[in-house]
Amino acid sequence: MSPELERLLLRAEHVLAHFEALLPPAPPAPDWSALAHRWRTRQGRGWLEPLHNLHRIRLADLCDIDEQKERVATNTRQFVLGRRANNVLLTGARGTGKSSLVRAVLTEYADQGLRVIEVDKTDLTDLPHIVELVAARPERFILFCDDLSFEDGEPAYKALKSVLDGSFAAVPDNVLIYATSNRRHLMPEYMSDNLQARHGDAEIHPGEAVEEKISLSDRFGLWVSFYSFTQDEYLDIVRHWLTVFGVSLAAWEESIRAEALLWSQMRASRTGRVAWQFARDFAGRTDA
Repeated sequence: MSPELERLLLRAEHVLAHFEALLPPAPPAPDWSALAHRWRTRQGRGWLEPLHNLHRIRLADLCDIDEQKERVATNTRQFVLGRRANNVLLTGARGTGKSSLVRAVLTEYADQGLRVIEVDKTDLTDLPHIVELVAARPERFILFCDDLSFEDGEPAYKALKSVLDGSFAAVPDNVLIYATSNRRHLMPEYMSDNLQARHGDAEIHPGEAVEEKISLSDRFGLWVSFYSFTQDEYLDIVRHWLTVFGVSLAAWEESIRAEALLWSQMRASRTGRVAWQFARDFAGRTDA
């Protein structure tokens, strides 16, 4: 080998080593022992981050949403048993138990092989890669998108539509998508959308903008709606969590009731989340 060629090869090896140092590290192998994962991305590469320290909540802890619990639990039970089940869209007022219900069904059915993968809205374009990663696994996976909403033209919107029901490739039987949102149709709706409506044959035909916004939510087979709680329902939830946190309620003191109501008034909201937060605060002060 000539000295000149040897110098060129050495220089090429040096350049390759420099580029290899700039490449992101290989993503870690999934830890399939974890009950839940979060999809993480960095420098164009994605991986499943195991979540071992989970916020465990039981179905029994979710008060005054019995109908919603029954519908979601039944669908999930069908799924873990290998029967036909639907993708689920949970919509409605904030703090009423939508995401907590998904955590609760994981607690309920984890022993039967249920697993949850959290996917942020910005990473929904990676859904085909996630599906491919878990397709051959024996577990049953819920891909969970929390607080989901889109603005017009977002690429993640079309990616989710395709995975739900818009691609020639079938989604494997061990994958479902559960999503929560404050918007029933997942996108903002404007008065101007109604101006595109057409009248013909004694029927009203929605405009293209409305049809586009409805088309995504229609791909979820099961819609579950949540509503704000009444004062009595809110106080029921406060009592439940105070009991869970070890506060004696042998006598439901009027002072506790008044404090709980004042807490909700300060937050301008009577929700399960606000009730849970009050109970944590009260239990913490009682322990002190």
